[in-house]
Amino acid sequence: MSGYNLIFKMATPRKEQSTNTENLQTLAQACDVNEVLLQIALRWKMQILYCIAEDVSQFSTLKKMFPTLSDQVLSKRLRELKEESLVVSEDIENTTPPQMRYRPTAKGKELLRIILDLHHWGLRWKNADSNYCQINLEAGELGEKNH
Repeated sequence: MSGYNLIFKMATPRKEQSTNTENLQTLAQACDVNEVLLQIALRWKMQILYCIAEDVSQFSTLKKMFPTLSDQVLSKRLRELKEESLVVSEDIENTTPPQMRYRPTAKGKELLRIILDLHHWGLRWKNADSNYCQINLEAGELGEKNH
């Protein structure tokens, strides 16, 4: 998927000639990591994938996990996860009304390992330095501290 197409999958469509659109296109062309981050950073997406991997695998049980999440957004995120081959769905036999279960794919499991590593990295550095996301403006350079 190109960065250009990804822009229009965002919750709020961007104007084609806007500075934000141009910036996103430039970032997508410069580095595939930015495109991947845009794709996985959508609200609720990784939390839903994680729950599915932990066997919270039906729409109704996912909804209970995230009560403030609308049915529309949950449906959309599940559809995106399927389209990206991060999960597959299967019908649960002998259920009335028909029910569906979601399972992570090998690709989804691999992504979750990366996300969990990133989570642990964030915890490690957040705890090591409570200002890891702040810039010391008086120091004149990023990362430099006044002692």
